[in-house]
Amino acid sequence: MKEAIKKASVLIEALPYIKKFHNKIIVIKYGGSILAEERVRKSVLEDIAFLRYTGIRPILVHGGGPKITERLKQLKISSKFIDGIRVTNHETLKVVEEELNNLNNTIIEEISSQGIRARGFKTEDNFLIVEKKRSKHDLGFVGEVVDFDKKKLQEVLLEALPVICPMGISGRKVAFNINADEVACFLASRLKAEKLVFLTNVLGVMRNPKDEDSLIPTLSKLDVVDLIENKVIDEGMIPKVKEAVKAIEQGVKKVHIIDAKIPHALLLEIFTDEGIGTEIISQ
Repeated sequence: MKEAIKKASVLIEALPYIKKFHNKIIVIKYGGSILAEERVRKSVLEDIAFLRYTGIRPILVHGGGPKITERLKQLKISSKFIDGIRVTNHETLKVVEEELNNLNNTIIEEISSQGIRARGFKTEDNFLIVEKKRSKHDLGFVGEVVDFDKKKLQEVLLEALPVICPMGISGRKVAFNINADEVACFLASRLKAEKLVFLTNVLGVMRNPKDEDSLIPTLSKLDVVDLIENKVIDEGMIPKVKEAVKAIEQGVKKVHIIDAKIPHALLLEIFTDEGIGTEIISQ
C-alpha cells in the first residue's frame, strides 16, 4: 500500500508540470556514445514517447559522431577534427550521411514501437537550409543552418514526433554535415521553444568533475561566463553551455544539461520539483 501511495504522489507532483508544458515545444538533442548504447537509448526514447503522450511536443535532434568515427576507421579513412568539428571531404561526407540515416531509421523504428508516430527528416527532405561554415580553416562539407522548413515541421508536429538528422542542403543543392548541438539550438531559438535539452554522458555542470556532489543545479548566463573564465567549465562542456546561452538570448525559456545514463533522467528533470541535472536560465 505504501509503495502504491508513493507512486501516486509522484504522479501528483508531475501534474502541474504536465499542465504547464501541455502543447509546448521541447527540443531535445541526443547523440554521442550514449546514442549507441541500446539500454540507454531505450530509456531515453521511452521518456520522449511519454512526453508526447502527455501533450508536450518534443522534437528530437540526433547526432552520431562515435558511430561515424567507428565506420571511418573500418574503411581506413582518417578522422580529423578542428576545434571539435569533423573535417568533412567528399569521401567522409558519404559515410556521415549513411551512418546518420541508419541512426535516424533506428530511432524512428524504436519510437514507433512505443506506439508513437515518428517522422524522420534527412538530407533528401531539404528540411535544413545551410551555408558553408565560416572558419579559419577549411572544414570541407561542414555547414551552419540559416533556415528550415517551418511549415513542414509544424505540419508534422500535429501528427508525429519529428526526428531530425543533422544534414542540410545549400542553395546550390549541395549536402553538408552540421553539428547537432548547433541544429538543436537553431531550431529551439527559431521556434521559441519552452526548453532545449542536451542529453549527455555527464551529470551536468560540476564545480569538480570528480565530485558528483558538486553539481550546479541552476546557472544564469552571467554564471556561465564567470565559470568559463575561471576554467570551472572547460573542454567539451564549453560548446554546449555557449549554445545554451545563445538559445536563452534568442528566446528559449530554459536549457537543461542532463545525464542520459540515469534511467528516466528526462522525466525527472522536467516533471519533478528538484530536477536532476543543470538548468541554464536568463538571470
